[in-house]
Amino acid sequence: MKLAMLLSIKEMEVRKVKFAETWQPSEFDFSDSGMRQVTPLRTEGEAEVLPHTGGEVRVTGKVETDLETECDRCLTPTTYHVASDFDLFYKPAEVVAGQDEIALDEGEAEIAFYELPGLELEQIVREQVLLQIPMQRVCKADCKGICPHCGANRNDVSCHCEAHLTDDRWRALESVHIERVS
Repeated sequence: MKLAMLLSIKEMEVRKVKFAETWQPSEFDFSDSGMRQVTPLRTEGEAEVLPHTGGEVRVTGKVETDLETECDRCLTPTTYHVASDFDLFYKPAEVVAGQDEIALDEGEAEIAFYELPGLELEQIVREQVLLQIPMQRVCKADCKGICPHCGANRNDVSCHCEAHLTDDRWRALESVHIERVS
């Protein structure tokens, strides 16, 4: 297991910090997201403290890997290729320390906060990878899913189950006769 890489604020105050890291599939855990890394995860970029900003940090870079998950409709293993650039801004957490509420303008809504001694590269990379995976994970756009009656994968087999469009919870009301009051 690799040691966590810290993007040190003290080092960034002197110079830009460049990074280039690769994690093998067994080294980065996405299991809590229902995904598994299947190819090396590579990232490279740089981090710097922006001058005259009171400690604001900018981290730019790119990330690339392949993740495997199950299709939400048919449960078939599905692979997603992630290749993305990122450009992130962080402010020191002490800027908002002790405040119950802070007002953010539109430009600040995309800013995160950091605490000393710095930023963990693994957390940044993990977030960027997960942001590239769609909310609905499907094997293909026209996936037919699994039949709710017989359990067949409709992409592989044409089942002949009848579709029931009624909601059984309302069945008791079918026998109730309602008179119209004028």
